Amino acid sequence: MNDVNRRGRIATLVLSGLLALLYVAAGVPKVVGVESAVTGFENFGYPTWFRLLIGVIEIGGGIGLLMPRVAFYAAGALGVVMIGAAYTITVHGEPGVAIPLVCLVLLAIVAYLRRPTA
Repeated sequence: MNDVNRRGRIATLVLSGLLALLYVAAGVPKVVGVESAVTGFENFGYPTWFRLLIGVIEIGGGIGLLMPRVAFYAAGALGVVMIGAAYTITVHGEPGVAIPLVCLVLLAIVAYLRRPTA
């Protein structure tokens, strides 16, 4: 394996690991019902089941990012969540829409790097 290929694999692993940590850390409070997560979803008008669903997708997707065979699909699922987050933030006039958009771009990079090959 050449040095460029090795560095690319390491960079992919690091990016995937950091995103995995981010999404698991974001999902756990939603699933366990941390007050700030509950209040945030309530303020946006979303029901409890939706908060739980998003939390489970974030945790599962975060773990999936660490598994090369499913990382493409995990990044796709999390990308859909980020589109929804950007939409919600924009519609409600909240600041910080750049955060889910940056995450979406990083997820797209992981999806590209982990895309299934024929």
